[in-house]
Amino acid sequence: MSVNKEIKKITTNTIQKMKANGEKISMLTAYDFSFARLFDMAGIDVLLVGDSASNVMAGHETTLPITLDQIIYHASSVIRGVSRSLVVVDLPFGSYQSNSREALASAIRIMKETGAHAVKLEGGEEVLESAKRILAAGVPVMGHLGLTPQSIYKFGTYTVRAKEEAEAEKLKNDARLLQEAGCFALVLEKIPAMLAKEVSESLDIPTIGIGAGKYCDGQVLVMHDMLGINTAFKPRFLRQYLNLERQITEAVQHYVSDVKANDFPNEQEQY
Repeated sequence: MSVNKEIKKITTNTIQKMKANGEKISMLTAYDFSFARLFDMAGIDVLLVGDSASNVMAGHETTLPITLDQIIYHASSVIRGVSRSLVVVDLPFGSYQSNSREALASAIRIMKETGAHAVKLEGGEEVLESAKRILAAGVPVMGHLGLTPQSIYKFGTYTVRAKEEAEAEKLKNDARLLQEAGCFALVLEKIPAMLAKEVSESLDIPTIGIGAGKYCDGQVLVMHDMLGINTAFKPRFLRQYLNLERQITEAVQHYVSDVKANDFPNEQEQY
Protein backbone atom coordinates (compact mmCIF):
# COMPACT_ATOMS: atom_id res chain seq x y z
CA MET A 1 0.00 0.00 0.00
CA SER A 2 1.55 3.34 -0.99
CA VAL A 3 1.87 6.06 1.62
CA ASN A 4 0.10 8.41 -0.79
CA LYS A 5 -3.08 6.28 -0.99
CA GLU A 6 -3.66 5.80 2.73
CA ILE A 7 -3.15 9.43 3.75
CA LYS A 8 -6.11 11.79 4.03
CA LYS A 9 -3.86 14.85 4.38
CA ILE A 10 -0.32 15.12 3.04
CA THR A 11 2.11 16.69 5.52
CA THR A 12 5.86 17.29 5.59
CA ASN A 13 6.04 14.05 7.57
CA THR A 14 4.16 12.19 4.79
CA ILE A 15 6.64 13.14 2.11
CA GLN A 16 9.50 12.16 4.43
CA LYS A 17 7.87 8.71 4.71
CA MET A 18 7.40 8.58 0.94
CA LYS A 19 11.16 9.04 0.47
CA ALA A 20 11.88 6.36 3.08
CA ASN A 21 9.52 3.97 1.25
CA GLY A 22 10.97 4.77 -2.16
CA GLU A 23 7.66 6.26 -3.33
CA LYS A 24 8.04 9.18 -5.73
CA ILE A 25 6.51 12.57 -4.84
CA SER A 26 4.36 14.46 -7.37
CA MET A 27 4.34 18.26 -7.30
CA LEU A 28 2.77 20.91 -9.55
CA THR A 29 2.42 24.66 -9.36
CA ALA A 30 -1.01 26.23 -8.82
CA TYR A 31 -2.10 29.84 -8.52
CA ASP A 32 -5.89 29.84 -8.17
CA PHE A 33 -8.83 28.06 -6.56
CA SER A 34 -10.19 26.24 -9.63
CA PHE A 35 -6.98 24.55 -10.75
CA ALA A 36 -5.91 23.82 -7.17
CA ARG A 37 -9.23 22.00 -6.60
CA LEU A 38 -8.76 19.90 -9.76
CA PHE A 39 -5.13 19.04 -8.97
CA ASP A 40 -6.01 18.14 -5.39
CA MET A 41 -8.84 15.84 -6.57
CA ALA A 42 -6.48 14.27 -9.13
CA GLY A 43 -4.17 13.18 -6.31
CA ILE A 44 -1.19 15.53 -6.54
CA ASP A 45 0.98 15.29 -3.41
CA VAL A 46 2.36 18.83 -3.23
CA LEU A 47 1.14 22.11 -4.72
CA LEU A 48 3.63 24.93 -5.08
CA VAL A 49 2.31 28.47 -5.20
CA GLY A 50 5.32 29.50 -7.23
CA ASP A 51 6.75 32.95 -7.81
CA SER A 52 6.42 31.72 -11.44
CA ALA A 53 3.01 33.44 -11.07
CA SER A 54 5.06 36.51 -12.00
CA ASN A 55 5.57 34.97 -15.47
CA VAL A 56 2.50 32.85 -16.17
CA MET A 57 -0.18 34.86 -14.36
CA ALA A 58 1.13 38.43 -14.60
CA GLY A 59 3.16 38.30 -17.83
CA HIS A 60 6.49 39.50 -16.43
CA GLU A 61 9.74 38.34 -18.01
CA THR A 62 11.24 37.12 -14.72
CA THR A 63 10.04 36.01 -11.29
CA LEU A 64 11.50 39.12 -9.66
CA PRO A 65 8.55 41.60 -9.84
CA ILE A 66 5.99 39.55 -7.86
CA THR A 67 5.30 41.02 -4.41
CA LEU A 68 4.57 39.40 -1.07
CA ASP A 69 0.98 40.73 -1.21
CA GLN A 70 0.47 39.15 -4.64
CA ILE A 71 1.84 35.74 -3.61
CA ILE A 72 -0.41 35.85 -0.52
CA TYR A 73 -3.43 36.49 -2.77
CA HIS A 74 -2.55 33.50 -4.98
CA ALA A 75 -1.77 31.23 -2.02
CA SER A 76 -5.01 31.98 -0.17
CA SER A 77 -6.94 31.22 -3.39
CA VAL A 78 -5.12 27.88 -3.76
CA ILE A 79 -5.69 26.87 -0.12
CA ARG A 80 -9.45 27.27 -0.54
CA GLY A 81 -9.37 24.62 -3.28
CA VAL A 82 -7.33 22.04 -1.39
CA SER A 83 -8.36 19.34 1.05
CA ARG A 84 -5.46 16.89 0.78
CA SER A 85 -2.34 18.26 -0.90
CA LEU A 86 0.55 19.88 0.95
CA VAL A 87 0.70 23.57 -0.09
CA VAL A 88 4.12 25.25 -0.25
CA VAL A 89 4.48 28.97 -1.01
CA ASP A 90 7.48 30.71 -2.56
CA LEU A 91 8.96 33.60 -0.62
CA PRO A 92 9.22 36.27 -3.35
CA PHE A 93 12.46 37.98 -4.31
CA GLY A 94 13.35 40.69 -1.81
CA SER A 95 11.19 39.27 1.00
CA TYR A 96 13.96 37.27 2.70
CA GLN A 97 17.40 38.05 1.27
CA SER A 98 18.26 41.27 3.11
CA ASN A 99 18.05 39.95 6.67
CA SER A 100 16.65 37.03 8.62
CA ARG A 101 14.24 39.22 10.58
CA GLU A 102 12.53 40.33 7.37
CA ALA A 103 12.54 36.71 6.16
CA LEU A 104 10.72 35.59 9.30
CA ALA A 105 8.18 38.43 9.02
CA SER A 106 7.47 37.44 5.39
CA ALA A 107 7.07 33.75 6.26
CA ILE A 108 4.74 34.55 9.17
CA ARG A 109 2.57 36.75 6.95
CA ILE A 110 2.28 33.93 4.39
CA MET A 111 1.35 31.34 7.03
CA LYS A 112 -1.13 33.55 8.90
CA GLU A 113 -2.83 35.16 5.91
CA THR A 114 -3.06 32.16 3.57
CA GLY A 115 -3.32 29.02 5.71
CA ALA A 116 -0.51 27.44 3.68
CA HIS A 117 1.60 24.63 5.11
CA ALA A 118 5.20 25.64 4.30
CA VAL A 119 7.39 28.21 2.54
CA LYS A 120 10.16 27.81 -0.03
CA LEU A 121 13.26 29.93 -0.48
CA GLU A 122 16.09 29.90 -3.00
CA GLY A 123 19.78 29.60 -2.18
CA GLY A 124 22.17 27.76 0.10
CA GLU A 125 24.66 29.04 2.61
CA GLU A 126 23.79 32.67 1.82
CA VAL A 127 20.18 32.24 3.04
CA LEU A 128 20.95 29.82 5.87
CA GLU A 129 20.38 32.35 8.64
CA SER A 130 16.95 33.22 7.19
CA ALA A 131 16.02 29.55 6.85
CA LYS A 132 17.07 28.82 10.44
CA ARG A 133 15.12 31.77 11.82
CA ILE A 134 11.93 30.75 9.96
CA LEU A 135 12.35 27.14 11.10
CA ALA A 136 12.91 28.24 14.71
CA ALA A 137 9.48 29.88 14.57
CA GLY A 138 7.92 26.54 13.65
CA VAL A 139 7.39 27.21 9.93
CA PRO A 140 8.43 24.33 7.62
CA VAL A 141 10.94 25.36 4.94
CA MET A 142 11.64 23.81 1.53
CA GLY A 143 15.01 24.73 0.00
CA HIS A 144 15.81 25.34 -3.68
CA LEU A 145 19.26 24.80 -5.25
CA GLY A 146 20.75 24.67 -8.74
CA LEU A 147 19.16 27.13 -11.13
CA THR A 148 17.56 29.67 -8.80
CA PRO A 149 15.43 31.90 -11.06
CA GLN A 150 15.42 34.83 -8.62
CA SER A 151 19.19 35.08 -9.27
CA ILE A 152 18.75 35.14 -13.05
CA TYR A 153 20.59 38.44 -13.47
CA LYS A 154 23.57 37.04 -11.57
CA PHE A 155 23.67 33.92 -13.78
CA GLY A 156 22.73 35.84 -16.95
CA THR A 157 21.17 32.69 -18.42
CA TYR A 158 18.70 29.89 -17.64
CA THR A 159 21.28 27.24 -18.57
CA VAL A 160 22.08 24.04 -16.65
CA ARG A 161 23.88 24.76 -13.35
CA ALA A 162 26.63 22.93 -11.43
CA LYS A 163 28.31 21.31 -14.43
CA GLU A 164 31.69 22.54 -13.15
CA GLU A 165 33.21 20.81 -10.14
CA ALA A 166 33.41 23.91 -7.90
CA GLU A 167 29.71 24.73 -8.32
CA ALA A 168 28.76 21.05 -7.88
CA GLU A 169 30.74 20.90 -4.61
CA LYS A 170 29.05 24.07 -3.36
CA LEU A 171 25.63 22.62 -4.23
CA LYS A 172 26.38 19.41 -2.30
CA ASN A 173 27.56 21.43 0.68
CA ASP A 174 24.52 23.75 0.50
CA ALA A 175 22.20 20.74 0.40
CA ARG A 176 23.83 19.32 3.53
CA LEU A 177 23.62 22.69 5.31
CA LEU A 178 19.92 23.10 4.46
CA GLN A 179 19.17 19.59 5.73
CA GLU A 180 21.10 20.23 8.95
CA ALA A 181 19.23 23.52 9.43
CA GLY A 182 15.97 21.54 9.37
CA CYS A 183 14.53 22.00 5.85
CA PHE A 184 12.01 19.24 5.11
CA ALA A 185 12.74 18.98 1.35
CA LEU A 186 14.82 20.50 -1.47
CA VAL A 187 14.00 21.49 -5.03
CA LEU A 188 16.89 20.77 -7.42
CA GLU A 189 16.51 22.75 -10.65
CA LYS A 190 18.36 22.19 -13.94
CA ILE A 191 21.41 20.30 -12.72
CA PRO A 192 23.08 17.16 -14.19
CA ALA A 193 21.11 13.99 -13.40
CA MET A 194 24.08 12.22 -11.80
CA LEU A 195 24.73 15.13 -9.44
CA ALA A 196 21.05 15.12 -8.47
CA LYS A 197 21.33 11.35 -7.86
CA GLU A 198 24.36 11.83 -5.62
CA VAL A 199 22.66 14.61 -3.63
CA SER A 200 19.37 12.69 -3.33
CA GLU A 201 21.13 9.56 -2.06
CA SER A 202 23.24 11.54 0.43
CA LEU A 203 20.26 13.27 2.08
CA ASP A 204 17.61 11.99 4.47
CA ILE A 205 15.15 14.65 3.24
CA PRO A 206 13.38 14.33 -0.13
CA THR A 207 14.59 16.08 -3.29
CA ILE A 208 12.13 17.37 -5.89
CA GLY A 209 13.60 17.76 -9.36
CA ILE A 210 12.81 20.05 -12.27
CA GLY A 211 15.19 19.34 -15.11
CA ALA A 212 17.32 17.33 -12.67
CA GLY A 213 16.71 13.81 -13.95
CA LYS A 214 14.91 10.70 -12.74
CA TYR A 215 16.86 10.02 -9.54
CA CYS A 216 15.24 12.77 -7.44
CA ASP A 217 12.65 11.70 -4.88
CA GLY A 218 9.94 13.65 -6.71
CA GLN A 219 9.26 15.91 -9.68
CA VAL A 220 7.70 19.36 -10.15
CA LEU A 221 6.51 21.18 -13.26
CA VAL A 222 4.80 24.51 -13.86
CA MET A 223 1.13 23.78 -14.62
CA HIS A 224 1.03 26.09 -17.66
CA ASP A 225 3.94 24.21 -19.24
CA MET A 226 2.69 20.72 -18.40
CA LEU A 227 -0.86 21.43 -19.62
CA GLY A 228 0.34 23.20 -22.78
CA ILE A 229 -1.32 26.52 -21.94
CA ASN A 230 2.01 28.04 -22.91
CA THR A 231 3.49 26.02 -25.79
CA ALA A 232 6.33 28.42 -26.65
CA PHE A 233 8.40 27.13 -23.69
CA LYS A 234 10.04 23.86 -24.78
CA PRO A 235 12.98 22.89 -22.57
CA ARG A 236 14.25 19.31 -22.74
CA PHE A 237 12.93 18.48 -19.25
CA LEU A 238 9.31 19.38 -20.03
CA ARG A 239 6.79 16.68 -20.92
CA GLN A 240 3.65 18.37 -22.21
CA TYR A 241 0.58 16.31 -21.26
CA LEU A 242 -2.03 18.42 -23.07
CA ASN A 243 -2.16 21.16 -25.68
CA LEU A 244 -4.64 23.48 -23.99
CA GLU A 245 -3.40 26.43 -26.02
CA ARG A 246 -4.80 24.82 -29.17
CA GLN A 247 -7.94 23.38 -27.51
CA ILE A 248 -8.87 26.64 -25.81
CA THR A 249 -8.23 28.67 -28.97
CA GLU A 250 -10.45 26.33 -31.02
CA ALA A 251 -13.21 26.37 -28.37
CA VAL A 252 -13.23 30.18 -28.22
CA GLN A 253 -13.22 30.47 -32.02
CA HIS A 254 -16.18 28.08 -32.12
CA TYR A 255 -18.01 30.19 -29.52
CA VAL A 256 -17.28 33.41 -31.43
CA SER A 257 -18.63 31.96 -34.68
CA ASP A 258 -21.77 30.62 -32.93
CA VAL A 259 -22.46 34.04 -31.41
CA LYS A 260 -21.85 35.83 -34.74
CA ALA A 261 -24.13 33.37 -36.58
CA ASN A 262 -26.86 33.83 -33.93
CA ASP A 263 -26.61 30.10 -33.27
CA PHE A 264 -25.90 30.60 -29.57
CA PRO A 265 -28.08 30.61 -27.56
CA ASN A 266 -30.59 28.32 -29.28
CA GLU A 267 -34.21 27.59 -28.28
CA GLN A 268 -33.18 25.09 -25.58
CA GLU A 269 -30.69 27.53 -24.10
CA GLN A 270 -33.12 30.30 -23.23
CA TYR A 271 -35.89 30.81 -20.68
